[in-house]
Amino acid sequence: MGESNNNASLAACFELNGNTATCSGHWTVHQLAQLESQLARTRWPAGPVRFELNGIQRMDTGGAWLLQRLLMKLERERHTVETHGLRPEAAGMLQLVQSTGMAPDVVPRQTRAGMLEALGRRSLKTASRGIGLLAFIGEMGAAWLRQIRHPRHIRWREIALALGEAGHKAIGIVGLLAFLLGIVIAYQGGVQLRQYGASLFIADLVGLSMVRELAPMITAIIVAGRTGSAYTAQIGTMQVTEEVDALRSMGIPPMDMLVLPKLLALVIALPLLTVFADIMGILGGMVMSAVQLDIAFSTYIERIGVAVSVKSYLVGLGKAPVFAAIIATIGCYQGFQVVGSAESVGRRTTISVVHSILAVIVVDAGFSVAFSRMGI
Repeated sequence: MGESNNNASLAACFELNGNTATCSGHWTVHQLAQLESQLARTRWPAGPVRFELNGIQRMDTGGAWLLQRLLMKLERERHTVETHGLRPEAAGMLQLVQSTGMAPDVVPRQTRAGMLEALGRRSLKTASRGIGLLAFIGEMGAAWLRQIRHPRHIRWREIALALGEAGHKAIGIVGLLAFLLGIVIAYQGGVQLRQYGASLFIADLVGLSMVRELAPMITAIIVAGRTGSAYTAQIGTMQVTEEVDALRSMGIPPMDMLVLPKLLALVIALPLLTVFADIMGILGGMVMSAVQLDIAFSTYIERIGVAVSVKSYLVGLGKAPVFAAIIATIGCYQGFQVVGSAESVGRRTTISVVHSILAVIVVDAGFSVAFSRMGI
């Protein structure tokens, strides 16, 4: 009960009796809502107004601004205002607020941009990001040429570590998803092909779709979500903790230490993961074909050899290094864009995954159009 009474006594209070306004309690930011509600309901009498402020026990800048706005409002309404009894520490806070010379009619207000202005700003921001990415790619290419001229500067240890993270640790998830994808394609395609007595051609459907399109695509998407995000988070965390600046101060280019090993490792790992995804996808289709369509394993494998040519296999495999370069470049670039706090790391990691997957899909569509035009 005593604590409740104490809290009630500390609450900000405002009372108007005749021409005398009595202020008491704590005029702090925590009490602003209550005070503003009381002041909004107050009807001020004509003539001078006297403020008794000796009851104010504590005042911060929020309370001082509220009192200053109230005094200025009354003066604009032709009232004569007098203040009495304000404690020295509260008086100092009020004087500090008054010394800014800020008046309600000169307070800057946020203006809402028009449609064309907003479009222009977004366009400039997008162009700036594109230019920044191109500059990053140019810097990365220059660093790579520098290492080719001086092979002793290549950091083989970092490449091996990055290859392990992006390679064999991703085999499990890539193999499982490719196997399940092969099962799904064989099941859905087998239902249709069996109606026309063409069950044997399920090997063509699974083999070509996995080798040319689905295996490189699903592998790149998994790597973008798993490895690309890890690149962004690692470099972004180093940005926040100023480790990147420490590398520069020691004369170690961050591009050589943090970017090129990851890029080279992913360019090596992604084609190998794609080959593994090809095998697992075809294996999943073979298992489902045997269960659903009673196609023997030997017959399925023989048909795969006929349906899938070396050209088709190389078309799918050739996409993998391009996808790897895209994922590593975007992941590392977004990591270097982290500023401020851990919240920026999370935001940039999300952007990295989304942009990487989108870029992979767009580039794959471009490959499909190009190969179609070339008759491949």
